[in-house]
Amino acid sequence: METVKQPTQSLVEKDLQNVWHHISAYNEKSQPMIVDRGEGAWIIDHNGNKYLDGMSGLWAVNVGYGREELAQVAYDQMKKLAYVPMTQSHEPAIELAAKLNDMLGGDYMFFYSNSGSDANEVAFKIARQYHQQNGKGARFKFISRYRAYHGSSMGALSATGQAIRKYKYEPLSHGFLHVAPPDNYRRPKGQSIKEYNLQRAQELEDKIIWEQKETIAGIIMEPLITGGGILIPHPVYLEKVQEICNKHGVLLIIDEVICGFGRTGKAFGHQHFNLKPDIITMAKGLTSAYLPLSVTAVRKEIYEKFNTGEENSHLRHLNTFGGNPAACAVALKNIEIMERENLFDRSAELGDRLQKELKELSNHPYVGDIRGLGFLLGIEMVEDKITMEPASNERVLKIVSDCKANGLIIGKNGDTVAGYNNILTISPPLSCTDEDLEFMIAVLKKVFKENE
Repeated sequence: METVKQPTQSLVEKDLQNVWHHISAYNEKSQPMIVDRGEGAWIIDHNGNKYLDGMSGLWAVNVGYGREELAQVAYDQMKKLAYVPMTQSHEPAIELAAKLNDMLGGDYMFFYSNSGSDANEVAFKIARQYHQQNGKGARFKFISRYRAYHGSSMGALSATGQAIRKYKYEPLSHGFLHVAPPDNYRRPKGQSIKEYNLQRAQELEDKIIWEQKETIAGIIMEPLITGGGILIPHPVYLEKVQEICNKHGVLLIIDEVICGFGRTGKAFGHQHFNLKPDIITMAKGLTSAYLPLSVTAVRKEIYEKFNTGEENSHLRHLNTFGGNPAACAVALKNIEIMERENLFDRSAELGDRLQKELKELSNHPYVGDIRGLGFLLGIEMVEDKITMEPASNERVLKIVSDCKANGLIIGKNGDTVAGYNNILTISPPLSCTDEDLEFMIAVLKKVFKENE
């Protein structure tokens, strides 16, 4: 039976009366865009207006919208087996774990959850219990970076270094510490990027020592800070962090929730650097957001410490929907599509072209810096190029709004740190066509020209 499409205004009224939108002010202040369908890199609203989704939803729809293969594999799996808890097992979960291990070079075990927040919560529990069972029960603290985002649940939010996200929800979980990230654009004058990044890494080691190194369980960080402003470190920074972790017996947790699955031009963001993480968390692009699924990958050497034979030595954590058979089947097919269409290399190619074409925006009076890795771009807006005073919220929102009016959805690092929500973010599907890229570039050049 054909579904009768409801009038847009009727849906808007129902929405305003019933739906509490994520990270948004009260509904009556602005009517939502009601998205009806997606095709490739584009979304179409309820009125038939088309927009190129320059943010892949929430940094997630890596293979684009409308992939019938993904819908079909979910349908087939649901008919065969819709659900089984991961206290047992099923073929898609087994095959997906084996595939992910191949992508990571082996040596990992995989724990399934639903979201990036979930995956990071699991990582914290594993790290603390590992140290307990390794005879080092004093190790309970985690160090992360200001401006970084690691999730919205209480532990993951504690690790997050964005004060606005935490405001009015504190006190949060105990034992989470923060250090400043490398922000190469705002480094001290006269200091090289390499020197500055080494200094930031040294500050992290100082934090370990000042806090008593025997109390530090782990360090969690994205390969590059994404939602906090697209802050990309010099390779020497992450390599030094790895060295510091090894030196002090601290576990290195790499959050690949956004950077993973081709976003940076490689399968995983940390593969740009000389890293061997102890724990890796992933979500979003794992299924290209077609179904919820996340994974916490743990080195087998750590996993073995959960087999002491003592009472309560196993990981006493479960997740009702984690590792859902259909979600795992979708993830496998999603990775197959990425490999078949060479989307990791395509991401690097599209990102390079985007940065080259937008290089001229560096001359714009309100553009302070343009930076990116793979098909991920940040444009830092300033009020003054000399003082580097961050642009006002109004100026940044005007660019976002004008892009939308011209058919392009872009993002900004909203609700992070007061005064530093001034970075425009662009993270389109890796499956964008050349025409999609040209459209994106044309709209951005046009909008910036009109906002000089």
